Amino acid sequence: MSNIVSNSGLARFWYGASIADFLATEADDILGKLARHAGDGHFADQRDAWLAQIELVHTQLKSLDGWVFFEFNIPRMGRRVDVILVLGSVIFALEFKVGETTHDRAAIEQVWDYALDLKNFHEASHNVVIAPILVATEAKALPAKFEADADNVYRPILTNSEHFRDVLELGLSVAKGSALDAQAWARASYRPTPTIIEAARSLYAQHSVEAIARFDAGAKNLHTTTKRIEELVDEARNTNQKFICFVTGVPGAGKTLVGLNIATHRRDEKAPTHAVFLSGNGPLVAVLREALTRDEYFRLKAQHQKATKKKISTPVKAFIQNVHHFRDAGLTDESPPPEHVVIFDEAQRAWNSKMTANFMKRKKGRPGFTQSEPEFLISYMDRHQDWAVIICLVGGGQEINTGEAGISAWLDAVVKHFPQWKMFISSRLNDSEYAANSSLEHAQRTTQTREEDSLHLAVSMRSFRAENVSAFVKALLDCETDSARESFAELSSRFPIVLARDLDKAKAWVRSHARGSERFGLLASSKAMRLKPHAIDIRVNVDPVHYFLNDRDDVRSSYFLEDAATEFQVQGLELDWTCVTWDADFRYNGSGWNYHDFRGSSWCNIANLDNRNYLRNAYRVLLTRARQGMVIFVPSGDDKDHTRPSAYYDKTFGYLRDLGIPVLS
Repeated sequence: MSNIVSNSGLARFWYGASIADFLATEADDILGKLARHAGDGHFADQRDAWLAQIELVHTQLKSLDGWVFFEFNIPRMGRRVDVILVLGSVIFALEFKVGETTHDRAAIEQVWDYALDLKNFHEASHNVVIAPILVATEAKALPAKFEADADNVYRPILTNSEHFRDVLELGLSVAKGSALDAQAWARASYRPTPTIIEAARSLYAQHSVEAIARFDAGAKNLHTTTKRIEELVDEARNTNQKFICFVTGVPGAGKTLVGLNIATHRRDEKAPTHAVFLSGNGPLVAVLREALTRDEYFRLKAQHQKATKKKISTPVKAFIQNVHHFRDAGLTDESPPPEHVVIFDEAQRAWNSKMTANFMKRKKGRPGFTQSEPEFLISYMDRHQDWAVIICLVGGGQEINTGEAGISAWLDAVVKHFPQWKMFISSRLNDSEYAANSSLEHAQRTTQTREEDSLHLAVSMRSFRAENVSAFVKALLDCETDSARESFAELSSRFPIVLARDLDKAKAWVRSHARGSERFGLLASSKAMRLKPHAIDIRVNVDPVHYFLNDRDDVRSSYFLEDAATEFQVQGLELDWTCVTWDADFRYNGSGWNYHDFRGSSWCNIANLDNRNYLRNAYRVLLTRARQGMVIFVPSGDDKDHTRPSAYYDKTFGYLRDLGIPVLS
């Protein structure tokens, strides 16, 4: 029965059979089936481990009724579970460490991650008991503990080869429920929502987007949007036309995933439709590049191939580029870029003409530069004599830097200077958070503009537990209290949000909720200057690579909950659990918000509307980084300190509490 496939048509495992059939099959025959799925190098490394696993499971499953699956695929993680046992009402996820005498922490997290991944993303596992077991074959005997969390995922059970059967029987005696249909379970849909780092890793390793992204009804237009853009690229090339596409989406809806998928499909530099992924988000570029480089390095080392990180990083840098480096190439060379297809992530963050002129004068020695960054980038692509496609990925309410033009600068540039370019515009670009305003009206009057529903991603996939977090945050920031209460009531059972006035308790809450390798971190506004009494100093330069990629042993990682990342370091990235710290820069006044900047030794009112908008959007970014839940820390203040009296914080705390957010006792 090893040919069972999932509902998506993807192979789910390398070998599967009823326990009766498994026990009646010779180990060499099972090994042969595993070998057909493995490359030569992989098989050589795995052969002895597989034989040891097969022999152990053979001896320990006698008289049990159920199914056994070897090398069960976990696409989001790009890995496979050594063995899955479906016994009665329980799914046992097994990780074997053959010959090991200790239960390594990384291995414990690994098997726990497998169980959590199945629980969250495998359709038939949502409501069943899942028990992760780490079998270090030569380890000392440990008392078996079956401790389940609220979602019926047990904490990892540690055992050895001698006590493996005892652990299975104890698990079956503890868990209650109806027997599972193992074949139906194995065929069920797997609908992951990967982080952008996981997605980039999988796509760069040439996995398909179908393997790593969910395609249920709520998020189906991720596929639709990708397909439509692919069609437009082909049409532009076949008809020698120039197209610019504007793709919108709520925070976390998968805009970047769409861009990376297109760039992956068209990453062959020799192909005529070669594409490049461009972002002005320096931290995002740095984190993705380093993640891909590390991933490729360890993959090659595992295959015993010679590799250096410097050599590996070269094609990675070509795949994901900083938009400013791309722009600078157009300044120094009059030729068109080598790519006919470019994807601009967070296109609304491109610079306006004032910011661009200032930069060109100071850094490039070009006084009198009159173009905005969007206008120059389009002019660079317009140098192609035949065809070109620009794909602008647009986030709503994401402008957080002075000088960011918003999407209107792109629309104005096309209408005024490049009327021959056809525009394909998301039908939701007129929503208020995209701030397209009169520029969109002018664009809609031209015959070269077409609106399309398929270019909007309506459902957030960042939070797989609750898809309306962004709606709640929008209502919260817009002071639409009834709407915010309603949204919170809908999401609170699946996406926990709590309030705290004690930072130590807030950190403890985050740590207690994170399981396996789930990543958590501390966040703060870049203007949160008076959190220093709580040992949060946003002036400390946080390296996003260390923050997002390094493990728990590294004090620079997010896990330590010491360094607070600001909106500039986390925009476009995400964590499983967040501790959002709320300072007096952004204060609720009873009916709306007051905006402040800390200068010298006092808070100053922010009068400039753009700067107010940047601060508001900073909190929008911070409040939409979590995938599974968050705690919001609002200090109590100190009336002895004129920079942070309780009055600066109490109304904000009261407002959030009155929306229904529970307070940590």
